[in-house]
Order: sequence, then structure tokens, then C-alpha cells
Amino acid sequence: MKQFQITYTNADTFLKELLTLKERSETNKETNFLFQIYSTILEEEPIHILCQILEQVFPDAPYMGCSTSGNITDCQLASEIVIICTIFENADTKVKILQYDTDSSPVTEITKSIIEETRQNQWVNAIELYCTIPENSTTQFCAGLTDIRPDIKIFGGISCSEDITSSDSIVFSKNGGYAVKSVVLILYGGEQFYVEAIKITGWKPLGRNFHVTKSNGRILQELDGIPAYKVYQKYLKIQNDEHFFYHTLEFPMFYEHNGTTILRVPVASNPDNSITMSSDIEVNSIVRISYGDPATIIDSIKTAGLEIQKFQPDILHIFSCAARRTFWTSEEPTYEIEPLKEIAPSSGFFSHGEFLRTKEKLNQHNVTLVIAAMREGNKKNTYHKNSVQAKSLTKIPLASRLANFISATSLELEETNQKLAKMNEQLKQTSITDGLTGLYNRKEIQSRIGERLHCMKDDIFCVIMLDIDNFKQVNDTYGHQEGDNVIIALAKILQDNHVLGTQSFSAGRWGGEEFMLLLPDCGIDHAQTIAEHIRQCFANTTYQQAQNLTVSIGVSQAREHDTLDSLCVRVDEALYDAKQSGKNKVVVR
Repeated sequence: MKQFQITYTNADTFLKELLTLKERSETNKETNFLFQIYSTILEEEPIHILCQILEQVFPDAPYMGCSTSGNITDCQLASEIVIICTIFENADTKVKILQYDTDSSPVTEITKSIIEETRQNQWVNAIELYCTIPENSTTQFCAGLTDIRPDIKIFGGISCSEDITSSDSIVFSKNGGYAVKSVVLILYGGEQFYVEAIKITGWKPLGRNFHVTKSNGRILQELDGIPAYKVYQKYLKIQNDEHFFYHTLEFPMFYEHNGTTILRVPVASNPDNSITMSSDIEVNSIVRISYGDPATIIDSIKTAGLEIQKFQPDILHIFSCAARRTFWTSEEPTYEIEPLKEIAPSSGFFSHGEFLRTKEKLNQHNVTLVIAAMREGNKKNTYHKNSVQAKSLTKIPLASRLANFISATSLELEETNQKLAKMNEQLKQTSITDGLTGLYNRKEIQSRIGERLHCMKDDIFCVIMLDIDNFKQVNDTYGHQEGDNVIIALAKILQDNHVLGTQSFSAGRWGGEEFMLLLPDCGIDHAQTIAEHIRQCFANTTYQQAQNLTVSIGVSQAREHDTLDSLCVRVDEALYDAKQSGKNKVVVR
């Protein structure tokens, strides 16, 4: 079994790459090929064009695809659209793709049809499952496949979009075409085809047990007789608003179901203080809030990697919850799976939910990593016990709500929690402020200007950019200590609302001796007046060694079609004009 990965850039390039692939392949039998397409783009037209080209070059080859919250190839985040070509080398390996419309066909009919397919095709020993985000719970669908042959492995994922709060998703295949409400299955099998599928969480239970005392399908109504939302409010200080989903991503419900550990994400909080979950939770279930522990995750990956390596797969299929991507941050979305990179070529995507059959029961998971290892033929006897190496752990702090949780559940730890909360606040302040001046750092003041631009409709705001004149001479003549004294003095002026004449402003150190002011709800005339006050106040300040210094200032008002770059460039040009025309002045642009 071999895997080839193609990054889709445009139609012409894709056509050439397919022709090259066909020419270089060692088989002319197109049914030995399987194409899987992962796309963060949901629009039908580019998908249609891609499929047309694929059918033009490989008219008999099966293919399917789905939308994702990010694509994975070789344990790295991939481009917007990737095409994975698997070539089966054993003559008896078989693949069949099925697609069902979940909008027009009842779940019971679909599951019966799938079971019948496996009865008619005894060669099937694995099913890879893809579906669009369901309107209701997947519990009925999973339960409907309970009677499928016990030896058949089932795994897969729910399609998604880059916006994990959106319900938009698609699947498509050669058989059923493009669909927004559908399920696609790949049936694999053959005497020399082997599959092992596992799941990894790394999330740990936190605090005490809660009994589900009232629920209705996906609606979790009461825990221990109190409204379910109140648990998240009391222990994690999460508000019942539109941000509820984001704030609870790190804290899913942890419980045992069908003989395995399940994580369930709260999707939304409701006006009656119930919670909509990602799937059903039955009355009398015992649940605990959980949290992601980086060390546990990395250890789990290392252990799982060694087991996968023993299997000696030809390829790996990876289904990772989009919530895990946000947990590891946008800079390191595939951090946790990198130890698997050396085992075998891999492909997959960030999903809305994950499927895995455990102890003959199919379950839908959340915040979970499902890995399917596939192989044709016997093991190659190349296993080396210690070749899977986990990365050194990145420091990822727990959310500040963890301290609140411990405080509420254990009064004896109140003093410890207060210290943790204080440390967390200090770390937060350190991450957004400049160490010397106490002003916002460049990243934070940029972010605040960008947010103001994004929210700007009819309101106005201005920015002021300042630069200390001849500052290099201060450092060269009197030393960096005096230079720091000058910078601190200007920072104090920029923090003084009496000097600025306003209570509403954000001041930041742009870099070196440059500073930036954001003045919300402020017109250009008022901003110019404020800038002039700053200039005069700074000019009248006397330093022990440097005596008196001046500052040049640029002022600009945000415009309707401004971007962060265009606004910052314009105010920088105003500052440059002030410098070039004599310094110690204010220039408006």
C-alpha cells in the first residue's frame, strides 16, 4: 500500500500532477486507486472542477471527500485542499464507497442498508466513516450499527469548517456527489488487508462526580438536581452567552459509556440554564468536568505511537478534533502528533467529532484523536522499540478558571487558589505590557487598534504616534540608564488622563523610543489638541543629565476603508513629516 499527496493549487497543475501519477504508477487497474479529498473550502464549484479533472484522468477510480477545520499530511498542517491517493498493491484488496442522504432517508434505513452491505460483502473488515454535522445527536446512528459483524473495525470523523462554531459542512463522493446532509462510508477489506484503530484523549477528570438527574437526548438539564449550566457558572465562572462554546472547549464532560471513556463538549447554553451537548447523555450517568493536561497528552501519544509502530502500518489516517487544534494554539496545531511522523505516511483532518468502534459499540467522541493504522500483507520486521520519540513539552498554562474550580470544590485549598489566580493575572499582564514602561506592548496596542477598525461603523477614532527626538544621542552621551529615565518619563505622560484630557485611551510602546496612542470616539481636531499637550508637557520636563528633550508627533484619523496597515503607515508618514520638517512638532495626516 502506497500513499501520494497532492496539494491543489489550480486546475492545470492538478491535471498535470494526476497525469504524472498515472504514468509513474505500477498498475493500470484504476480500482486499485482510492482518492480522498480534504478541503477547508466548502463552495461547490471548486470541488466540482476538481472532481471533473479527477474523473477525466481516472474515470474508474473511486473517490470521496469532505470539508475540514484544517488538513493534515505527514503530521503537519496542510494547505486548503489536499488530495490523498492510496494505491493498493495486493490483488485481493477491495474498496467500495457508499453515500446516503441523511435528509431524505431515516437513520434506521441507512444503518440497515450498511449492515446489509457488509452481509453481502463478506470481504469487508473495516469501515471509514464521514458525515456532515448532524442536526440532532448521532446516538441513534451509532446504536443502529451495533449488529454489524463483530470483526469489522469502524472509525472516522464528522466533517467541519474552519469556523468550529459553524454548523456548515459537506461530504461528497463519485457515487453521491456534493451534499450538505449526508454520510459517506469507505468499505475496506481483503485477506491481506489489516487495520487497527485507537483513540487518544489526554484530558483528565477534574473535581467531583456529578449525577445526571435530568436530560432529554442532547439537552442536559440537571446535574445533581441543579440546572446543568449552573455547574459551569459556579466552578468555572463561565457566562451564559454567545461565547459559552469557546469557553467550555477546554472543559468537556468526562464519563464512561459503552465500556469506554467518552468526552462530550457543551455546544451551547440555553435560556432555561440547560446545556445542549454534542451528543446524548443518559439520565443516571456519572460525569465529571475534565481539562486538557499537556504532559498526559504527550505521554499518551508516545505510548500509542509504540503500539502503532508494532503494527507496522503502511499508512495512517488521522481524525483530530478541532478543539485539540485550538488547545495547542494556532502556532502548533499538530504539535501532539509529530511523534508519529516517522512511523508511516499520514493524512487526515481536524474534525467536528470522531468515530471509533470499541467493544463492538460505535461511539461518537469529542476532543479526541482517532488514528487508524492500515497495512497490506505481513509485517516487515522493521520494528524498533524506542524509535518513537515525543517532543519536549511546550509550556501551555491551564485556563485561569482552573483556580476557581479548585477553590469552589475544596475550601482547604482556598489560599493556594488565591495565589494561583494572582500568578495567572501577573502572567497575563506580562504578556500584554512592556516591562520597562508598563504601557501595552506593540502586539497588544496593534490588536486594540485592529479590533477598533473591525468594529468601526459610524463612530470615529484617532491614533497618535510619537518619537523622541535625537534619542540616540542621549544613550551615547549619558548612557542607557538616562535613556530609560527619559522613556519612563514619557510613558508617565501618556498614562496621565489629566494631560490627555480624556479617560478613554490606550497607550503602548511601539518599539524603542516610539509610542502609539489609541483615542476612541475622538475626532482629528481633538486628537491634534491632545498631541500638542503631550508635546508641550514633554518639552517642559527636565532630566538630571539630558536636561530638556523634545518629541515629534504624527496624528491620523481612521477612515472607512482603512486596514491596520494603511492606518499605521499613514500615521507613521505624519510622524516622518514632523521629523523631516524640524522636529518638536505635530503633523496631521
